[in-house]
Amino acid sequence: MKRILTVIGARPQFIKAAALSRAIRESFSERIEELILHTGQHYDTSMSEVFFEELSIPRPDVLLDCGGKSQGKQTALMLDGIEQILTAQQIDAVVVYGDTNSTLAGALAAVKLHIPVVHIEAGLRSFNKSMPEEINRITCDHCSTLLFSPTDTGIANLVREGFSAAIPERCTVDAPGAFRCGDVMYDNSLHFAAIAEEKYRIADFGIGREFALVTIHRPYNADKTDRLKALLDDLSWLASARELDVVLPLHPRTRNQLEKEAPEALEAFKAIPGVKLIEPVSFLEMTFLEKNSRMIITDSGGVQKEAFFFHKPSVVIRTETEWVELVELGAAELSFETGEAMRAAFDRALGKEISEWPSVFGDGNAAAFICEQIDKRL
Repeated sequence: MKRILTVIGARPQFIKAAALSRAIRESFSERIEELILHTGQHYDTSMSEVFFEELSIPRPDVLLDCGGKSQGKQTALMLDGIEQILTAQQIDAVVVYGDTNSTLAGALAAVKLHIPVVHIEAGLRSFNKSMPEEINRITCDHCSTLLFSPTDTGIANLVREGFSAAIPERCTVDAPGAFRCGDVMYDNSLHFAAIAEEKYRIADFGIGREFALVTIHRPYNADKTDRLKALLDDLSWLASARELDVVLPLHPRTRNQLEKEAPEALEAFKAIPGVKLIEPVSFLEMTFLEKNSRMIITDSGGVQKEAFFFHKPSVVIRTETEWVELVELGAAELSFETGEAMRAAFDRALGKEISEWPSVFGDGNAAAFICEQIDKRL
């Protein structure tokens, strides 16, 4: 039996890990044993409890206290904590997700102890190394023995960086295997959407007509007051001129900036008919809102992808995206300049009629495929 340590630390990783844990529980319990380590990178007792209950995520076997610190200190504490667990336990592989400090620390701690690293969401690239996430992605990939990319583009990125397209029967850090497996978040979207539809109704959110779902949290959007005010102006226009409800679950970072630096803009925005400013929502609630929206406006990597899962056009408030397939297919549009350009992007999204939504992110069985390869290739 393979014994794996799953390292998680941020909200999206809780959700991604749920898919793998579910696959192990349902189909691989006799071949794979999973221990879960939560670094505490993003830790809030009430939020974590909600996730564990709502998504049936196993409680962490190990909880570190690495949140609320500078990037360097946080990563160092994670490295130390993860290394202690790896030296005390018999672990056959360390599984990491995405591109956070927890991802980086898990990969570095494991590879230096000669323990195989399994990277889920490998090969994603924004080609912008000013983003800490880009550095984490690249470093983690080059520490990994098994690399699971959700898309063909991810595999192509890895091949350009020197990884072989051929997959060894047995993989090592010097002869890694790179797999196009589909997306574990697509697994989750299919699984949890049915649950969400049973649990919620549109009226629960105070929505009375078609709506655009909006998320804003990245520093380049949320931390600059003038830019944030301009984005609110564009969203106000959308609600008024296009007769759409605009539903914005307000991220704490964004709310703090508005309340501190632009309280009058926040109050004016809330007063616009059709604007629905709500508290941050759970994963199930977000899934329900995504599935029932008319369009999605976001700066989140995960949300733009989930828009595609539910066949919703999206406007991505960024200058680049790691999910280039969405732009190439016309399902998403990058739009960063506020004012007339942003409003035109909103209109294009509203007018889109996409007749075909290819299976870019797999068939909903990515987690089972990953488990099979962990058992077979290590």
